[in-house]
Amino acid sequence: MEVFYYVVFGGLAAVAAVMELSKTSKDRIATSSAFDAFKNNYCLVYSLMMAGDWMQGPYVYYLYSQYGFDKGDIGRLFIAGFGSSMLFGTIVGSLADKRGRKRACITYCITYILSCITKHSPQYKVLMLGRILGGIATSLLFSAFESWLVAEHNKRGFDPQWLSVTFSKAIFLGNGLIAIVSGLFANLLADNLGFGPVAPFDAAACLLGVGMAIILSSWGENYGDPSNSKDLISQFKGAAVAIAADEIIALLGAIQSLFEGSMYTFVFLWTPALSPNDEDIPHGFIFATLMLSSMLGSSIASRLMARSTLRVEFYMQIVFAVSAFTLLLPLISNFFVAPSTVKGGSISFSCCVQLLGFCVFEACIGIFWPSMMKMRSQYIPEESRSTIMNFFRIPLNIFVCIILYNVNAFPISIMFGMCSIFLFMASVLQRRLMVVAETHKSKPHDWTALKEKDSESDMLSIQI
Repeated sequence: MEVFYYVVFGGLAAVAAVMELSKTSKDRIATSSAFDAFKNNYCLVYSLMMAGDWMQGPYVYYLYSQYGFDKGDIGRLFIAGFGSSMLFGTIVGSLADKRGRKRACITYCITYILSCITKHSPQYKVLMLGRILGGIATSLLFSAFESWLVAEHNKRGFDPQWLSVTFSKAIFLGNGLIAIVSGLFANLLADNLGFGPVAPFDAAACLLGVGMAIILSSWGENYGDPSNSKDLISQFKGAAVAIAADEIIALLGAIQSLFEGSMYTFVFLWTPALSPNDEDIPHGFIFATLMLSSMLGSSIASRLMARSTLRVEFYMQIVFAVSAFTLLLPLISNFFVAPSTVKGGSISFSCCVQLLGFCVFEACIGIFWPSMMKMRSQYIPEESRSTIMNFFRIPLNIFVCIILYNVNAFPISIMFGMCSIFLFMASVLQRRLMVVAETHKSKPHDWTALKEKDSESDMLSIQI
């Protein structure tokens, strides 16, 4: 493996270590021992859940290609996953508010384990089923766990500011350190030990099983709307009313869709972008490097959120602008450096530049997750939190499906350019959110009024 990979990884590791070890009291929030125990339990479970997801990341595209499928076939498999998340995942995820968030988290484990098992089959239909199951699981991963955490945190009477501590630590571990270890371990299983690209999926299933056992033994159940008479349609209607009635919630949904849509497109494109001529690149090691960048970003986010004078709404517009520039690099590098036409070999100079840009983008992702979680905890009503969060994922999944469906219609550099435009739009919307939040800073959100408005609309429907 080339020295370049070790230099990038080592440099990022050194910066991340310095960032963590140099933290002072200004960078930390004082908490209680009871909260620390609660935080550590959640972070352990979240890390296992994310490990089950990250173990698969470096080898999803590669496994499908090894089964003989081309980029178009693989794109349709990815579309099935995002489409499933949009259709079935929205319904299943929304049921968490009514049937219980703990139960939804367990459903995630079971669904994703079944998805991992399907990877043993080279049959396209079986792999398609696995993507559908994976899409449902993804919706639960990014809604049920966060909803359970926020509700349980408030139920136990912890300081609302301490939520940012849990968010940043969970992202630092689950989306950073665990992702790095998962990428290296996946590389060890698939390449070094020669077990092949299916082995990481088997390891992921085992980790998900361990996490599910901890949830069953140590988590309590909590719900969103306590009303037993409210059906799924009423939940959707209530979520729609909350989004339509509050500009901040609508802006959060649009920003999340634009950023995460670009992020998931990046997940699909980074492998072919760094090896356009089938260059021999260490997928697992590069994945670990990208996740190290994400961990560095979450460390930066924890410092930013610890300062009460610095608002999340302000610095996120800068993060989105930087993200937009990094995904322009493939287009810029191809413009200034002629693409290589030599098949095989090592990574090219332009791809080295792109990899550095991708590392910066991953650092922005590391800042995005805890920061967005904090904004959602502030502005989304508790009674329909999971439902609204899954509503946010509908335009996200539509966006990604459109991109992946047309993956063969445009060069990869153009696809990255489109993502860059969307990220710039997210930065503009974040600026608008900051202005609106400042305007309503002294006006607390009246969720009771929204519920009464929803009830009135229900009564009108009945009368008609």
